[in-house]
Amino acid sequence: VQLQASGGGLVQAGGSLRLSCTDTGRTSASGRTFSSYTVGWFRQAPGKEREFVAAIMSNGRGTISADSVKGRFTLSRDNAENTVYLQMNSLKPGDTADYHCAATSTGYTRTYAYTEGARYDYWGQGTLVTVSS
Repeated sequence: VQLQASGGGLVQAGGSLRLSCTDTGRTSASGRTFSSYTVGWFRQAPGKEREFVAAIMSNGRGTISADSVKGRFTLSRDNAENTVYLQMNSLKPGDTADYHCAATSTGYTRTYAYTEGARYDYWGQGTLVTVSS
């Protein structure tokens, strides 16, 4: 699994961006398909700790998101394209951060587990989102 995040940029408050996280690796060589991976997004602002943003579960089990982004950010996935999308609307200056996507094939009973970065096995590089006021 090799994750590549893209789509970051500079946007004014109230604007929108769509981030993409694509698995460019040979997922099929491991016997697993992309749909069997839960993909999460995390962000880290300068001087702050990394925080969970949202995750889309494997095999159609739904999504979870942080309270700070509920109603504004939406996750979707295109398994044929090995890509997860994070649609970010009504962006605020507080959303400014380096956004990273991560993936795991481990199935946790408690969905809260997916809010913890340590639960993920694969990480992509960050894509920077800057929201101006």
